[in-house]
Amino acid sequence: MNQTKRMMLKIGDKVSVLDEDITGSILKITEDSVTMVTEDGFEMVFNKKELVLIKNESELQSKSFSNVSFSELLKEKESPRRKSTVKKKVKERFQPTMEVDLHIHQLTDNASRMSNYDMLTLQLDTAKKQLEFAIGKRIQKVVFIHGVGAGVLKMELEYLFGRYPNVTYYDANFQKYGVGATEVYIYQNVSAD
Repeated sequence: MNQTKRMMLKIGDKVSVLDEDITGSILKITEDSVTMVTEDGFEMVFNKKELVLIKNESELQSKSFSNVSFSELLKEKESPRRKSTVKKKVKERFQPTMEVDLHIHQLTDNASRMSNYDMLTLQLDTAKKQLEFAIGKRIQKVVFIHGVGAGVLKMELEYLFGRYPNVTYYDANFQKYGVGATEVYIYQNVSAD
């Protein structure tokens, strides 16, 4: 409706400025701008898109704020409050978001019937699935808890992690895990070659 009112402006029309409490009569019209004389006698230039044609005085009065209470205006202007974010301590912020325990008793109940090769294969398959899950879900840090032992699982894990171009690995936090865990950092914005 306002679009049609704006397009049909002519010299002498009474107009109001959008987002301003200024009304007046049109003196001059160019391609994009309109010169108007305000009710106070000042000449002002506005873009055509900023003006609205006033057909009669009652239309102007109905749009004024005199009919609206101050509390209603405040409610309209109040923006919804931002939800407060939970602030983490610096130590917590840098803690991994995902832990994978590769101890064989955590992965199966049948460990006593498995050979060392079968146990190692199950642990490596689990590590690979969890790593690919973390990459797919854009989880940045994962800790693989492998224990100390003879170091075979740790060595195989390092070989596995080395096959991923977007992964860096290092010993996990000693205070929390001791020497039996490896932390993996997954770079998120690496292009596939």
